[in-house]
Amino acid sequence: MATEVIMPKVDMDMETGKISVWHVAEGETVTKGAALFDIETDKAAMEVEAPATGTLHHIIAQIDDVIAVGRPLAWIYAEGEEVPDAPPASPPTPSAVPAPAPNNTTPESAPLPISAAPAAASAGDQIRATPAARRIAREQGLDLATIQGTGPRNRIQRDDIETDCITQVDAAVTSWSPQAGPLAVTRTGTGIDAPIVLIHGYAADAMGWRPLEQALRGTGREFIRIELPSHGNSPRRYISDFATLARMLVDTFDALALDQAHVIGHSLGGALAAAMTDIRSRRIATLGLIAPAGLGAEIDGDTLLGIARASRTESLAPWLKRLAATDRAISEDFAKAAMKARSDPEQRAAQLDLAKTLFPDGTQTFDIRPALTRVEVPLSVIWGRGDRILPWRQAFQLPGHAALHLLPDVGHIPHIEQPETVAKLLIRLFKQAEI
Repeated sequence: MATEVIMPKVDMDMETGKISVWHVAEGETVTKGAALFDIETDKAAMEVEAPATGTLHHIIAQIDDVIAVGRPLAWIYAEGEEVPDAPPASPPTPSAVPAPAPNNTTPESAPLPISAAPAAASAGDQIRATPAARRIAREQGLDLATIQGTGPRNRIQRDDIETDCITQVDAAVTSWSPQAGPLAVTRTGTGIDAPIVLIHGYAADAMGWRPLEQALRGTGREFIRIELPSHGNSPRRYISDFATLARMLVDTFDALALDQAHVIGHSLGGALAAAMTDIRSRRIATLGLIAPAGLGAEIDGDTLLGIARASRTESLAPWLKRLAATDRAISEDFAKAAMKARSDPEQRAAQLDLAKTLFPDGTQTFDIRPALTRVEVPLSVIWGRGDRILPWRQAFQLPGHAALHLLPDVGHIPHIEQPETVAKLLIRLFKQAEI
C-alpha cells in the first residue's frame, strides 16, 4: 500500500505550512529518511524527511501552496507496487489524520527515550543514520559511532552531525578574525512610497523580520533589511563603542541614497535606529521602536551571553525561550533554525565580544534618551508587558511626544509573537507622516 506524505505539525501553534521546495520530482525514487521537501511557517523553515523508500507519485501540493496540517501532499509507492492513474482516497477531514512528529515519522517509529543507546552494529554502515548525515560524516571524517542520534530510534540526522562539527570547531577556536566589506543589506518588494528600513537586535538577523513583513505586505512598500556587523551575512567587525556601531549604520543608510524612509528597530536595533534618526532626521519619515535598548541600565545580560555562547540547539533553546512571554512560543524547530543561522563559531565569538563592549557586567552603557528628545518625526514605541530581557517600565523614560503601546502577554519579540498587532500600529504610524 502506498505511503501517504502529509503536511507535518512542526510547531505547537502551526495550522498550515507552505511548500518552499521539493527535493524529489514526480517519478523519482527516494530513500526513507532522505530530504523530501521544505516547508515554511510563520516561525520557522525546515526540511522534512521521506517517511518511506520508493517512488514519488501524485504530487498534489506545489511550491508556494499553503496546506493544512495533516493533509496529503503526495504518495510514495514501494518497488513493484502498481501506481494508479489517480491518487488513493484521502481521509475527508484533517482531524482524521494524526499529527506527525516534526520529522514526519509514523507512530511505529516514534523516538525512544533520550537515555536509550543508539542503534548500532559492528559495521559503520549498519548504524542508523540518514543519507544526508552519512554524506556529511564522510566529508568531515567523522565516526558515526561516536555521535548520539536524536531522530526516531536514535537515528543520526543531519542536525546531529552539524552540531557535532560545531562543537569540535568551538573547542579549537579561541579567537576570531575581522572581515572587510560593507554591512549586508537585502531588499524585497517594490513600491512608490517610502520604503521600510528594518534593523534587528543583538544575536538576531534579517530573517527575524519575516513574520512582520508578511503582516505588512498590504502596505505596498519595499522592505530593506540591514544586518549588524558580526550578524547574519554581515562581516565580522571589532566595535569599540556604541557610537562606532551607530556610525556604521549611518554609513550603510547613506549608501542606500533614499529620499525618505520609515525606520523600524528592535532592541539594540531600536537604539541604533534612534541614533540614526538623530543624525539623518531629514531623510526619515517615521521612527518605530520595538522594545528598544538604551533607556535604562538594566538588561538581562545572562540571556544575551547565553545566546552568544550556545554551540548547539539544546543549550540555545532555554535562552531563546526567555525572549517570549511564554516558553511555548519558542518551538524546538525555531531553536534549530536559529542554531543553524549561528553555526559559525567565529561569528558567535565576535558577538560575544560585542556584548562585552555594549553590555559589560550585564549593564547597558549607552543612552538614547537625548537623541529621542531631538527626534521630530512621528515616533511610536511598542513593548511587551511580559518582556524578560528589557523591563518595559524603562519606557517611562521616553519623551512626551512618543506614542507608547504596551502589549499584554507579549515578551521581548512582539514582531514575532504578535506580528499582526505590531503591523497595525506601524501602519498607523506611517500614516502620520502623510498628515
